[in-house]
Amino acid sequence: MNLQGKVAVVTGGSRGIGKEIAVRLGAAGAYVYVNYVSRPDAAEATVADIIEAGGRARALPFSVADTAAVEAAFGAILAEAGRIDILVNNAGITRDGLLMKMKEADWDEVLDTNLKGAYLCMKAVYRPMMKQRGGRIITITSVIGFAGNAGQANYAAAKAGLMGLTRSMARELASRGVTVNAVAPGYIDTDMTRDLDEAVKEKIRAEIPMAFLGTPADVAGAVMFLASDDARYVTGQCLHVNGGMYM
Repeated sequence: MNLQGKVAVVTGGSRGIGKEIAVRLGAAGAYVYVNYVSRPDAAEATVADIIEAGGRARALPFSVADTAAVEAAFGAILAEAGRIDILVNNAGITRDGLLMKMKEADWDEVLDTNLKGAYLCMKAVYRPMMKQRGGRIITITSVIGFAGNAGQANYAAAKAGLMGLTRSMARELASRGVTVNAVAPGYIDTDMTRDLDEAVKEKIRAEIPMAFLGTPADVAGAVMFLASDDARYVTGQCLHVNGGMYM
């Protein structure tokens, strides 16, 4: 799985799953643009890890929910690198709460970042990838988008919507050699899950046939496969990385 000469963009790449994906792609030879919004120190740490692993990278701040910012950022990448071979739509947020009490702003913010953000980034690479007759678009959805979860109607709706977007773009871009796929993580050991009470973690583990939480490396491995030439005949698919929690 050699990505030498490839240019990759990883949104939300400063920490957690996004960081692991960025480091994995960089270690395989890709030049990685690490997107972030509010944590420049974390983004630069990711860049440093990529360089330490023998790769090349640059941190790039912009909000995926901001149309003008996305257009400017991808325009700058194309002007500098000349191409974009891999796009990983990883940026996402949560604003949890029962639907009855959910503020409209919380619904809008989650849909704007998690769903509209992926649309904007896909649109930004659409023509360049068609023109170069090749590319890989990989979107991080979630087990919640398939199984649902009480208190996460906004998040589940956005993550489910990503699959419709993925399949539609796969059909639109297939004839130009561009594959479009998704990875759906289950419960992954990140900063978000580490803050959960141990009793809650135990309940989660009981629902997972493999009986343990995954790691960001498990998700990065799936993304790496889909980004590589080994997956050249895979498109419109979702690879579930969840220890058997959802089948």
